[in-house]
Amino acid sequence: MSHCSHHSTQRFWSRRALLERFGGGIASLAASGMLARAARLDPMAPRPPHYAPKAKAVISIFCYGGVSHVDTFDPKPLLAKRAGEALTGKGEVVASQGNPGGLMPSPWEFKQYGASGRWVSSLFPHIARQVDDLAFIHSLTSISNDHGPALFQMNTGTIQAGHPSMGSWVTYGLGSESENLPGYVVFTDHRGGPIGGAPNWGNGFMPAAYQGTQFRSTGDPIVDLLPPKGLPPERQRRWLDLLQKLNQEHAAKNPADTELSARIAAYELAYRMQSHALEAVDIERESEATKKLYGVGEQPTHYFARQALMARRLVERGVRFVQIYSGGGNFQESWDAHWDIKANHEMHCGETDKPMAGLLKDLKARGMLDSTLVVWHGEFGRMPISQRMDGRDHNPYGFTVWMAGGGVKGGSAVGATDEYGYRAQEEKMTINDLHATILHLMGMNHEKLTYPFNGRQMRLTDVSGEVIRQIVA
Repeated sequence: MSHCSHHSTQRFWSRRALLERFGGGIASLAASGMLARAARLDPMAPRPPHYAPKAKAVISIFCYGGVSHVDTFDPKPLLAKRAGEALTGKGEVVASQGNPGGLMPSPWEFKQYGASGRWVSSLFPHIARQVDDLAFIHSLTSISNDHGPALFQMNTGTIQAGHPSMGSWVTYGLGSESENLPGYVVFTDHRGGPIGGAPNWGNGFMPAAYQGTQFRSTGDPIVDLLPPKGLPPERQRRWLDLLQKLNQEHAAKNPADTELSARIAAYELAYRMQSHALEAVDIERESEATKKLYGVGEQPTHYFARQALMARRLVERGVRFVQIYSGGGNFQESWDAHWDIKANHEMHCGETDKPMAGLLKDLKARGMLDSTLVVWHGEFGRMPISQRMDGRDHNPYGFTVWMAGGGVKGGSAVGATDEYGYRAQEEKMTINDLHATILHLMGMNHEKLTYPFNGRQMRLTDVSGEVIRQIVA
């Protein structure tokens, strides 16, 4: 903001100087652009959907690195029958893999579960008992074979950086039910964040209000959330009131300028969060039975279990979109099993299986599953052929995701890959279709949810995408 009150060079502080001088522990929040309700500018106020929504909130579980569908939910017996043979007749992509190995059977046993008879491998014994709540898409495809662009596509609808994430589109379309917490919260893995970093949950070309706010699962949920020691609450309140007064004077003279109003609103939200955020993520308030249900206090589930339980508490308090990343860093620390897929997937499934099943059971017991959409996905799948004899390479040509609650048809499935699990063969779906379906379940028409940028009306689904009606209840 270049324009300041004419008093700023005299005995009064300028607004910018006040922001910089008195921000205390919440300066980083303002810098991140989190906005709350303010008299003149309220980007996060609840807004009506296009039609009656099935879901009020989304919990996205992102298995970063790429889960192998042929080892989890999409069994291919032919891989065992033809183990070691070349994958032939499937086109140019196999040849471009360098020196691919032969067909590699899954090391895990598959069984059918539930009234729906869905197939699940022994990697997910807890989720296996929940299949009648899940809706499977077995024929999802993505564009890129590389983590960075594929992550961006799954999160933002495009392989290029700089576009708003799905959580940003949801909060832009619907606002937030919570006045005291961000509308969009992200938890990353303790081993690191995904390739591409914060743009995966960024606001892109939208106002900064709509970006995801990264929470930590231990200690204060946000770095520097609390004010400096020795700053009494009433003094902090007086500073904020003064900032608000100066801002309103500035806004009256500059009605087209929203930046400062946005920053002040960020301080107001941060001020309220000093009490509410700590309570929201305080899982010690939960019963021992609930913590045990998720696997809190046990290994290897403890870290992810805490995040899953926090996600439920946040959604319960009106947060619109929560994303949890399983896997961080590179290679074996993520789901990116280029070698030793057995060790890799047993580690990550062991960390997440019980907490995910616990989340679904807990939401259901509280009557929240119907209004909370849980989405499980990676950025792509993995190849049916071996890499380095015991690993699998990336496969964007056909893979599995599942959704639960929030208006999906439990026990349903749509699409299929070919006999090897290499390419989507029946009812091929795109990420645009997945996004259109998620928005639909939240009560929004993906073709009407637009934002003006660069001379056109932009969409999460760009110019394509259809709701996957087969899995909508």
